[in-house]
Amino acid sequence: MSGPLLSTLPEGYRALVVGAGGAIGAAFVQLLQSDPRCGLVLGLGRRTAPAIDFEHENSIATAATELAPLGPFQLIINAAGVLHRPEFMPEKQLGQLSYTQLLSTFTVNTLGPALLLRYFSPLLDRQRGVMALLSAKVGSIEDNRLGGWYSYRASKAALNMLIKTAAIELRRSQPQAVLIAMHPGTVSSALSAPFRGAEIGRPAAVAAAEMLAVLDGLTPMDSGQFVSYSGERLPW
Repeated sequence: MSGPLLSTLPEGYRALVVGAGGAIGAAFVQLLQSDPRCGLVLGLGRRTAPAIDFEHENSIATAATELAPLGPFQLIINAAGVLHRPEFMPEKQLGQLSYTQLLSTFTVNTLGPALLLRYFSPLLDRQRGVMALLSAKVGSIEDNRLGGWYSYRASKAALNMLIKTAAIELRRSQPQAVLIAMHPGTVSSALSAPFRGAEIGRPAAVAAAEMLAVLDGLTPMDSGQFVSYSGERLPW
């Protein structure tokens, strides 16, 4: 590292990464662990203790209760998400829509993160707390020019609305909080692999470093924004 990873966070800052089992989540954890100014970094997922499984609502509340004594946290990142599974791929047309896929996608991309907002935003440091939930540019309604990917697009659009709405509430109750929807760009990972991700994506470590650099520069005035890994403000 050429300089402090997160210079605007206090010495000994505490970080929490949800979805640490994925490529981007694991990269966030590794980068934060390498930062001598980071006092604690916890990576959470379905197989950690405590576990967070977005398909089990109680796991989110239970994890928040268990982790509260270790806080407050200056940085909370959600890197969990789903685009495809062995049983389905993104829908290209209306004729492929099904309750099963819609519910599965919304559970991981929208409902779980919504409960993270509920239970984990109170754990943010009142002086300097940043919470970023990974969204996707394809969740932008205004930017949708190609169509397709119904469940994924809709789940991320709904996530963006939840983040925007929560940011308005937090501005009143936690005025120093920064709550952000963040687009990670194309990353070489299991999520992007079926879509030429290995060819057009960049390493997860690079993407994580770029996103941390953007988060480091955000202030409470930026809360409630949809931001790219490059720092660009994206249309809703």
